[in-house]
Formats: sequence, structure tokens, C-alpha cells
Amino acid sequence: DVQLQASGGGLVQTGGSLRLSCAVSGFSFDDSTIGWFRQAPGKEREGIACISGEDDSTYYRDSVKGRFTISSDNAKNTVYLQMNSLQPEDTAVYYCAASRRITSARSMGIISLLAPWYAYWGQGTLVTVSS
Repeated sequence: DVQLQASGGGLVQTGGSLRLSCAVSGFSFDDSTIGWFRQAPGKEREGIACISGEDDSTYYRDSVKGRFTISSDNAKNTVYLQMNSLQPEDTAVYYCAASRRITSARSMGIISLLAPWYAYWGQGTLVTVSS
């Protein structure tokens, strides 16, 4: 039974930082990709970062490049999203998801941030950035 548990959200001021965690159980990272998505009120869900277990490659949405960093601890089956220089427009519910169809974020590029490619989803964690 595949399960993903996202945590670490909260309230932070503009310019602050948060680290989200996604604990994964029920399958191996080795041949899968874990992605972070977010959905702001009234907006569609968007993929923002992902990491592939096969080659440790990553891919980021342009709006978060240089501010967010995705990493994994395979021993703990946990993926992290370090978020720095947070802005009010980063306010959203953040979700982590898993895909066995995406084997390399580097080679698949923007496709690796598309929600339909992910079969397994965790519950969201709310991030609120105050101005």
C-alpha cells in the first residue's frame, strides 16, 4: 500500500524559509520520481519540483528556481523541499506525489511536473506567507 505523508507547512513572513517533508512508504525510490505540487486558492494545481531516484536528477518550475531545493534521504524514504525567500505568491497547499512512469526528471523535463503522470498522492500541507 503506497502512502505519502506531507508535513512542515505553516505561517511564515515574506523572505522566510520552510522545509517540507514527504515520508513515503510502500515502494522504492530507486525507479520512481517524487514531485512537489501546490495549489493556491482559485488556481490550478501546479508542479514545482521533482527528484528521480534512478539518477538523482531534479527539475524545477522557473518560478521557484534558485529559491527552492528538493532533496531525498533514501535511507529514511523521505523527500524534502527546502523553500527560501518565500513570497506571498507562494501561499498554497503543498502536496507530494509519486510516479513510477517518470524515471528521470532530467530527461523528461517539464513532463516530470505534470500531475497526470503521478499516480500516488499525499494529503496537503498548508503554507501561508504573510506580507
